[in-house]
Amino acid sequence: MPVSPERILVIKLRATGDVVLSTPVIENLKRRFPGARITFLTEEASADVLRWNEFLDDLIVLPVRRWKRAGFRRSWREQARFYRNLRRRRFDLAIDLFGNPRSAVLTWLSGAANRVGYAFRGRRLAYNTVVAPPERAGHEVLFHLEALEALDIPVVTSRPAVTIPGTAEGKARRWLRGHIQESRAVVGLNPGGGWAIKRWPPDSFGRLADALIDEFGVEVLVMWGPGEEALVEAVAGAMRNRPFVIPAVTLAELGAYLKRCCLLVSNDSGPMHMAAALDVPTIGIFGPTDPRAQGPWGDGHGVVRKESVDCLGCNRVECPIGNICMTTLEPREVLEKIQPYIPVEA
Repeated sequence: MPVSPERILVIKLRATGDVVLSTPVIENLKRRFPGARITFLTEEASADVLRWNEFLDDLIVLPVRRWKRAGFRRSWREQARFYRNLRRRRFDLAIDLFGNPRSAVLTWLSGAANRVGYAFRGRRLAYNTVVAPPERAGHEVLFHLEALEALDIPVVTSRPAVTIPGTAEGKARRWLRGHIQESRAVVGLNPGGGWAIKRWPPDSFGRLADALIDEFGVEVLVMWGPGEEALVEAVAGAMRNRPFVIPAVTLAELGAYLKRCCLLVSNDSGPMHMAAALDVPTIGIFGPTDPRAQGPWGDGHGVVRKESVDCLGCNRVECPIGNICMTTLEPREVLEKIQPYIPVEA
C-alpha cells in the first residue's frame, strides 16, 4: 500500500443497516490519511445514510435497480460505461467491505494497485490483501474495522455516523409540529425490516403501543418505508388508541423523525441502526438474527429476545417451526425491557 494513498475507494453495497455499521471505516481512513480523497460505492437504497457524511469526499451510487428493470440487453452499455468510469478514477486503494461476487468484481475492476477484501471462497482472488474472517462471530462494526487492521491503519473510533441534512430536519419538524405537541415524549415503533421471520408480529406491536399510551402517557410514532404500508395498517388495526404514522419519507427524512423520539423499539433493521447512530436510545427485537453481530451498536441501547427458545440466532430466512422466537414473545416482556428507557415525566 502507498505510504499515503491519494484516492481511496470503499465498497459496501447493502443493506442500509450494514452500510451504517461500516461508516467508522470512513472516519478512521480520513484521520489516518487527511489529504486523501475518499469515495464510497453503494446501492441506491442506502445512499442517503452516506450522502452527508463529513469524512466522505465522494459517493458513487450503483444503479442496480435501474439495470434490473431495463434488463441486461438494454443496460449493458450503461454498465460498461459505469465500469470504465470507475477505473478512470485511478484509485490507489480499494476496500471491499461487502464480499459478494459483484463487490469483488467491482474491487478488481477499480484497477486499484492495492485491493483489500475478505477470504470468502473465490472472491479472494480479486484482492491482493486478504483479510481472514474472525474465528468467532463478532459485531459487524468490528468485522469492518478488521480490514483497516490488516493494513496497519490505526482504529481510533468505532462509532457509526449518520448525518441528517437541514432540509430533511425542517420537513420533519413541520409535520411533527402539526401533529404532536413539542412537550410530549415520543416512542417510535418500527415494525418493518428485512425478511418476514425477523419481524415481530404487527398485532404485538399494536398491543405494545396501547400499553405505552395507556400506562406511560407517551405518544407513539410508527415508522415505515417503501412496501411496508400493510404492516403499518396492521399495527394500527390492532390498537384501541390512535398512533401517529409518519408520511412517506426519504431515508434522510426518516432519520429526522427518529431524532424526535426518546426511544425506538424496532426489529433488526436499517432504521434500528440509524437510530443508534443518531444517539436515540434503541431497543432491538431479535429472533433469527444474532444481536452479538447485528445488535444496536454503542452504549445506551439494548435488545430483547425470547430467551427460552433454543434456536435463537439461526439466521434462517424461512422457519420450519412457526417462527416461535417472534410469535411467542409477548408485549409485556418487551414492555418490561423498555420501561427504564421511558422518561419519568412521560
